[in-house]
Amino acid sequence: MATATLARQIGRAITKATNSTSSGNGWYSPHMAAASRAIAERIPLVDLVLEVRDARIPLSSAYDQLRNCTSSSKRIIVMNKMDLANNSQLKDWMKYFEQKNYISYGVNAHNKESIQQLLNFLQARVRELKKVDHSSHTTTILLVGIPNVGKSALANSLHRIGRISAAEKGKLKHAIVSPQPGETKNITGLKIASHPNIYVLDTPGVLPPHILDDEVCTKLALTGTIQDCFAGENELAQCFLSILNRSDEYKKWAQLSNSENERSFADRNIKCSTSSEMGMKRKRQYPTDHTQDFIVHDVRQTLFEVISSFDGNVEDERLIEEEFKAMHAAFQVPLESEHNTQNKIAAKLLNLFRTGRLGHYILDSIPRKL
Repeated sequence: MATATLARQIGRAITKATNSTSSGNGWYSPHMAAASRAIAERIPLVDLVLEVRDARIPLSSAYDQLRNCTSSSKRIIVMNKMDLANNSQLKDWMKYFEQKNYISYGVNAHNKESIQQLLNFLQARVRELKKVDHSSHTTTILLVGIPNVGKSALANSLHRIGRISAAEKGKLKHAIVSPQPGETKNITGLKIASHPNIYVLDTPGVLPPHILDDEVCTKLALTGTIQDCFAGENELAQCFLSILNRSDEYKKWAQLSNSENERSFADRNIKCSTSSEMGMKRKRQYPTDHTQDFIVHDVRQTLFEVISSFDGNVEDERLIEEEFKAMHAAFQVPLESEHNTQNKIAAKLLNLFRTGRLGHYILDSIPRKL
């Protein structure tokens, strides 16, 4: 099954699931509608707007309210989670935004050096604004974006690094950070710089009431913006595997298979006692925790071997079936019903994909020039 076809099927399923809820628009709650109005009121009042996007979906994670809301000089597109994205493709996206006369910046909200560079960039931008309007008032920067792009993590990191740089004392404030989309409920102000004073306003993530593009729905679900319950973890995991199978990411794991063969040959000469000690050590590594290095290693190695040995088109759905079967052993999932086993494997695969342990991807394609 072609990846695009599978993505459209999942997108239609998401639309159907959300429309069948009591409110008729599953993710667009009254809270999100209220947040949308509050943000729209503040956009004209702030000095800069940082539109935070997910670097893995630079187009699909665009904030719908900004299409006609603010000038390109006031708006900065910040592509967060750049550590999870394909680096060379991200550079192409930066060039694309530059050609469109948008200011863009890539960042990893959890990396101190990356945050410091972004802070320096923002301070330089603010100084440029001060030269134009000659004002000395406090600068306010509004962080906006869809759910789960890392706005709150970015706000907290800017606040922490900014206070350290300014040698300020006192209790740190924190915006709420959660892996679940939609946890930020209120607009929170955090100071990130002095001389001049700069504050960022963290806002709740907002999606449009309806998303008409099925493939965009799927990409938002894959990256965790739309909750898994609307699409189904099994379907999303299959979609990820279809993306992996068509990419070059798995080829980077070829050395894992070679090194494993070399180790197997060497192991024949290791004494039983040593082997037993290694086995005990491995048991203490808690095989139920799929995020541990040795589990991730086994998953990568297994995926490489299954894809490389498959005799057929990599878009054949039989390949995905073989990968799921092989993942049972790689994840060391205990024997249960087929449905429960499938669900556990799917959840673990999605987690490893979303945390960058199974490669770096950009799911959007740069629009072609007409």
